[in-house]
Amino acid sequence: MSWRHLLHIVGAVVGAIGVSMLFPALVSILYAEWSTAGQIAGAAAVTTAIGAALWKVFDRPGELSTREGFAAVGLSWIAIGLLGALPYLFTGSITSITDAVFETASGFTTTGASVVPDPGLLPHGILFWRSFTQWVGGMGIIVLSIAILPLLGMGAVQLARAESPGPTPDRLTPRFKETAKRLWVVYLIMTVAQTVFLWLGDMNLFEAVNHTFTTLSTGGFGTDAGSMNAFTAYSQWVVIAFMVLAGMSFSLHYRAVRSPGVYWKTTEVRVYIGVILVAATAMVIGTWGGPVHDVIRDALFTASSIVTTSGFATANFGLWSPALQIMIVGLMFIGGMAGSTAGSVKIYRHEILFEASRVDVRRLIHPRGVFVTRIGKTPVEDSLVEAVQTFFLLYMFAFMTGTFALAVISAVWGPELDIVATTSAVASSLGNVGPGLDSVGPAGNYAGVPLLGKWLLASLMIVGRLEILPIVILFNRETWRR
Repeated sequence: MSWRHLLHIVGAVVGAIGVSMLFPALVSILYAEWSTAGQIAGAAAVTTAIGAALWKVFDRPGELSTREGFAAVGLSWIAIGLLGALPYLFTGSITSITDAVFETASGFTTTGASVVPDPGLLPHGILFWRSFTQWVGGMGIIVLSIAILPLLGMGAVQLARAESPGPTPDRLTPRFKETAKRLWVVYLIMTVAQTVFLWLGDMNLFEAVNHTFTTLSTGGFGTDAGSMNAFTAYSQWVVIAFMVLAGMSFSLHYRAVRSPGVYWKTTEVRVYIGVILVAATAMVIGTWGGPVHDVIRDALFTASSIVTTSGFATANFGLWSPALQIMIVGLMFIGGMAGSTAGSVKIYRHEILFEASRVDVRRLIHPRGVFVTRIGKTPVEDSLVEAVQTFFLLYMFAFMTGTFALAVISAVWGPELDIVATTSAVASSLGNVGPGLDSVGPAGNYAGVPLLGKWLLASLMIVGRLEILPIVILFNRETWRR
């Protein structure tokens, strides 16, 4: 393992993020926010300079090993989580370093948990930066770098394997660099399409662009304290549709251009849609009362938002019955499809765990039988089953230890969070969902979480977004032995 090679890659990613800060600076200029524009440009200059220095000083890597790819991704996300906070700090939009890093980590990991009471009071440039961090983080910063920076071409598969949201990176072409470009083309086309649909409704262009960024990334940052409840039913239906699409594999969207039937032929799609519909039906039954169309829309919106880990809200589900709140926390552990921008465990892994459990039960009943784990008609290799089981074990371990740690932090340093807020905050952060329950629910925010608790939750966001292993490898002593 070479620190020089890793820092060269980190420098390239940091430099790209620094350059991207010029976009919110330009937005501030368009809205005549001259002071804000200069401050964001200053943050861009500092970030770009740090990235350029790392890139120039340290060696360009050759072919990356798997562990180097995982380590490079882990270091890159930690670096952008810290330096991406500079626009907030330079403009004074968020004055606390802890809060600024929390908001940045929540943005890039597409979690959507916020410490800002009313986003509508922020300058346009900062609002755009919040949304833009989610849009870039959604498809993946490393995947983007592979597509646009030739210097990361070597070892691209290792980087993609570490950063891509799913059990394995799905190749559309023999070269992953070309695959990354095609996925980003799909992402851009969907971005333009949703922006147009929202703009045709009650949103202005700025609101439409921001909500598109945070919908397709399944992020959930909004421009108003009321989240999507501040907009009409039309806009909410548009967001429902694109949340569901964003929670599906983008490789599948690409293939569907030539063969639309590929959607329903995929077992994972049927399970994914089924989970959303079953959850929405339970929510309709549990919240029955008032206009039927409002109840159905709120239920579908909430189910889609939680399953896809988008984090938008049209209803304060923190006021729903305890049974529905337990179900909502349970949905935080499901997630969308592999290869989507959604977080959490993912449908595909749940399918493998379920089918592997069935096989184990059958082996107990028929000790001499030969059984193979299958998803649909496709056999699943034992190595993949073991990898999924390991991931789920680590995921639940992170959830339990995170919950215990946050409970201790809030009890010792205060303000003390109750068990509902503590559990849901950790589940939401690790799953990149956004809102939890109680004080961190849709009607609240994370501003009241203790300082150390915010650092813990921000760390869990990155752990969840990178699906645990890159961070585990990064902090494993054996990783750094030659």
